[in-house]
Amino acid sequence: MRVTQLVATCLLALASTTRATQIPQDHILWGPGGSAAATLHNVRRATSSVAPSSTSKAADAACTNGPTSRNCWSGGYSVLTDFDKKWPTTGNTVSYTLTVTNTTCNPDGNGPRICFLYNGQYPGPTITADWGDTVQVTVINKLTGNGTVIHWHGIRQLNTNIMDGVNGITECPVAPGDTKVYTWKATQFGTTWYHSHYSSQYGDGLIGAIQINGPASANYDVDLGTYPVNDWYYSTADQLNVIASNNLQSGQAPPPADTLLVNGKNKSPGGAGAYDQVTLTKGKKYRLRLINTSVDNNIRVSLDNHQLQVITSDLVPIKPYYTNWVLLAIGQRYDVIIYANQTVANYWFRAEVATDCASSNNFYGRSIFSYTGATSGDPTTTAFTSPSGGCVEDKTLVPWVTNTVSSSDFLKQVSNLQVDLTVEQVTTNGQNIVVWGVNVSAIDVDWRKPTLQYVKDGNTSYPAVYNLIELPTEGIWTYWIIQETPGTNVPIPHPIHLHGHDFYVLGTGSGTFDINSSPSTLTWANPTRRDVALLPGGGWLAIAFPTDNPGAWLMHCHIAWHISEGLGVQFLEAKSQITLPGSDWDTQCTDWKTYYENPVYEKIDSGL
Repeated sequence: MRVTQLVATCLLALASTTRATQIPQDHILWGPGGSAAATLHNVRRATSSVAPSSTSKAADAACTNGPTSRNCWSGGYSVLTDFDKKWPTTGNTVSYTLTVTNTTCNPDGNGPRICFLYNGQYPGPTITADWGDTVQVTVINKLTGNGTVIHWHGIRQLNTNIMDGVNGITECPVAPGDTKVYTWKATQFGTTWYHSHYSSQYGDGLIGAIQINGPASANYDVDLGTYPVNDWYYSTADQLNVIASNNLQSGQAPPPADTLLVNGKNKSPGGAGAYDQVTLTKGKKYRLRLINTSVDNNIRVSLDNHQLQVITSDLVPIKPYYTNWVLLAIGQRYDVIIYANQTVANYWFRAEVATDCASSNNFYGRSIFSYTGATSGDPTTTAFTSPSGGCVEDKTLVPWVTNTVSSSDFLKQVSNLQVDLTVEQVTTNGQNIVVWGVNVSAIDVDWRKPTLQYVKDGNTSYPAVYNLIELPTEGIWTYWIIQETPGTNVPIPHPIHLHGHDFYVLGTGSGTFDINSSPSTLTWANPTRRDVALLPGGGWLAIAFPTDNPGAWLMHCHIAWHISEGLGVQFLEAKSQITLPGSDWDTQCTDWKTYYENPVYEKIDSGL
């Protein structure tokens, strides 16, 4: 992600919130000159409520899942089921063990480099479960000089906030030599991934896919499984993070990635390594689960001669549509269906860096899709014409399950907003609106004292650098406008990810959000629903979600270098209703504190 000047980004959080106290001036993270400062503001409690809906756990009309009825599932649950309201309970627990080691890897043949790996493989093992299963993962940290955690990207973690895997917020890191058991319920279905949230550690290999089997909005014959694409660097993430941090403070770009990997493989620029290969049978339809697990690159993918039928955005089933290219922002997922109806031959699967999204890479990614009976060898096929519309997400992401976002309280509040949105600031309208400029306030957690420790202790003296706001009232809509403020010479898109919830994308726009005209452009009836969306460079992103999951949750830019420098905010939702951690959690923190009295490597960034 190119950064030629510090990006000034603002968040307006329209909800019942409180703000922490003054941030020290010597806090060097995301911000002009590296400083971060903010002032205290209080707002009154919101009164808007989420429209009532059925929360019955009764199944929908019975049907059976199969190649011609993928909309069905089992026990009566189907693609028509809103998994935020009900889900099956299988009584089944799927168990995995992930051992984290310090080793080397060489995914494209360029040469070995230091890597952190799960079970010695890259990517890590795919975690597979059925909708309604309980997932239990034992993590053994055999790193000698680093803590670790695992975040289950996009997983709702309903009433299991302590399992979200964010050190400094929901837990202390797992110390070298320690073991942690994560347990959560698969209340959603679809495709996602897991990764370390310990600084930029996942850029050294700590990633893996998650496949939760369930219904789909279109039919197919064969599920090919997960298919990650990502940037890859020949230097370590720790080395790059230092360079990116120094460059950010002086307004320079981070280093470009060296190559792109497709399902963990590629041939290097020098021709070493190997392409990933997939076999197709003519006449069959295949489901492919695409994931962008990059640290810094937004990526476009296509399969020569084959249109892609898109059926999900992140974990949300959508009304299917066809396209030649799919843009995946960092952290996003799209499930697509490929109809093998072309001539028996070999075809290039292409992964290209999205330069129009300010991403930078020195090479490209390739894999080979071969029809059964095709002569072996590299494809000779031609790529589709590259998209020319710029860094814009597809506007046809219509959720299969229809929901309407209440607009009344938003429209009443925004019409009375007396705030200059072009100014970098932290202020409120004295009611429900908070303007938060992340270039003057950056998150910086303490691994030794997570936010949940404050909640557990009944301590409300949250450090200002935790960048914490409170959403105390459950059952209301909370609206956020994320605004990249004017003043940057080259505005940068940011993939914004929310923990603990999906959000509804009400709208995006260029320039500054206009309180008089922009609200009329927002979509309230069945808007796009997902957990990662692009904030346009120099523009704004408006989202909404209901407060229906008590916990300490992180919202952040998923560019690893940016969240490392503090481009994130956490919110404490209905803290009195959070399921608090027990003695095992306390022991994990005690072990970490003991280790951190004399660590091999100290924390040098936000910790996230």
